[in-house]
Amino acid sequence: MTATYFDVIGTTTVQSGGAASINFTSIPQTYTDLLLLCSLRSTASQTFSDNLIRFNSSLSDFSNKYIYANGTSTLAGSNAYSGSGGFITGAPASTNTINTFSNTRIYIPSYASSSDVKYYLVDGAADVNNSLAYLHMLIGLWNNSSAITSISLVTDSGSNYAQHSTATLYGIKNP
Repeated sequence: MTATYFDVIGTTTVQSGGAASINFTSIPQTYTDLLLLCSLRSTASQTFSDNLIRFNSSLSDFSNKYIYANGTSTLAGSNAYSGSGGFITGAPASTNTINTFSNTRIYIPSYASSSDVKYYLVDGAADVNNSLAYLHMLIGLWNNSSAITSISLVTDSGSNYAQHSTATLYGIKNP
């Protein structure tokens, strides 16, 4: 069996005062795939805030298919995004129980290829006021063949990420 190696490319932890985005720049092109693990919370005034991903600062050509459940209902569908980035997950906001964060895993295969569109696989969960949990899975598409050299996470509400939100980017090597 061939071994797979995971290297930490970078970790960002939001400090006091929050941050408008979480960014990974100058991503090395020496790995086969990327894995981004996130623990996120926003400062938005609503209950929940959507999180978006941007590759190479692109705001357009994103779409996805998703499955979503919240304990009382399920939903499946698809979305297209232009002008904002691609949806990845929801995160608890300032009206939620203190110190609750979403947990999300984003897998990006063949990110360094300059001949294929880019897919990303997402699974995540979030607790809302200890009374309801949201679970989702999605497959996203960035309809662009450029190699991914930077990744940004932003909220759809224009709010900040709250202190202690964390994201770690791993490079995956399949020797």
